[in-house]
Amino acid sequence: MPHIPASLALSRFRVIDLTQVRAGPTAARQLADWGADVIQVQMPESMRGDDTLGGQEGSDYQYTHRNKRSITLNLKEPRGVEVLKKLVEKADVLLENFRPDVKKRLGIDYETLAKVNPRLVYASISGFGQTGPYATRPGFDQIAQGMGGLMSVTGIPGHGPLRVGIPVADLCGGIFAAYGVTVALLERESSGRGQWVQTSLLQAMIYMMDFQGARVTLDGEVPGQAGNFHPTSMPTGVYRTKDGHINLAVFGGKIWERFCEAIGAPEWIQDARSVNKSSRHVNREWLNAEIEKKLVHHTSDHWVKALNEAGVACGHINDMKQALEEEQVKHLGMVQEVTSPRAGKQRLVGQPIIMSRTPSKIARATPRRGEHTEEILAEIGFDAATLQRLKAEGVY
Repeated sequence: MPHIPASLALSRFRVIDLTQVRAGPTAARQLADWGADVIQVQMPESMRGDDTLGGQEGSDYQYTHRNKRSITLNLKEPRGVEVLKKLVEKADVLLENFRPDVKKRLGIDYETLAKVNPRLVYASISGFGQTGPYATRPGFDQIAQGMGGLMSVTGIPGHGPLRVGIPVADLCGGIFAAYGVTVALLERESSGRGQWVQTSLLQAMIYMMDFQGARVTLDGEVPGQAGNFHPTSMPTGVYRTKDGHINLAVFGGKIWERFCEAIGAPEWIQDARSVNKSSRHVNREWLNAEIEKKLVHHTSDHWVKALNEAGVACGHINDMKQALEEEQVKHLGMVQEVTSPRAGKQRLVGQPIIMSRTPSKIARATPRRGEHTEEILAEIGFDAATLQRLKAEGVY
């Protein structure tokens, strides 16, 4: 079955995806979800390594590789590289996450493939960058979370560093790679030339530290852990109620006044310990304790309703099932259905962006390894006899 675009937005582009594990496949999924013809290139089944996320039939793999087509190619064989180069001739983008020395050795580095197709946007995702003292180190999400500073500001003070509950370095690295690819494709419209796009898990993590990084570079202040409370804005954090916990975010003087009125503590508006942002910051422990004394008299549902009605940001703390059952999440259509030929109906989380003319959808379930090999190779000119010979030679 030919390419079924998930959106019209990027449907004119063809992407060759040589990546594995998570960051690279995330970048490919971003492009596929917006309609690009993403061709996932994997080693033949007989030669594959441990490059799948929980196995091909696992939920992680099924979520990550939707909207793609899949071929197998043995890139350790010169004939396999020749076939890849023929794919590259008609491609717009190539994604890879090989070590720098590996792609050079295989002859699929940027300089080589740019000669095959000067318009090619070649995107590399690595742990630490393509050059520099750490370039050859193996890089994984949790390593980047630690080295990038995230774990030093996450968790309860005095309890040691804490990883975030999602692979945030991988995901951000993948999303930034897809962003870099779209920037390069836009630039290509004026220059007519491709370029080499590079990002890494470490760069993604450093960038994502955002205001925490600015506290170092601009203020000379090294941030630490603040637990469930915002490090600079008070009161913002997790508070106990009669039957659980809620999140509160009280920003600005007027919102602070509305908050005090809503929870029945108007006297705090003029109290010297909480009259302004700096006093609330200095006296945060006292104020947190006083807030909880008020909140424990009613349920989370009560406070979420009452505080939102008062114009104070407040929300439940959901588990993942509860999050997907939120009425607003349903309204936004975040969960979509697709039918897999093997697994039947699947429910998957879609893109978090709404487009009025070119929306994204999940148009195709995750393919099996090599499911579209002969279809795609036929599209670029290989006849049946040649395909049969290539298969017999172990090229795919």
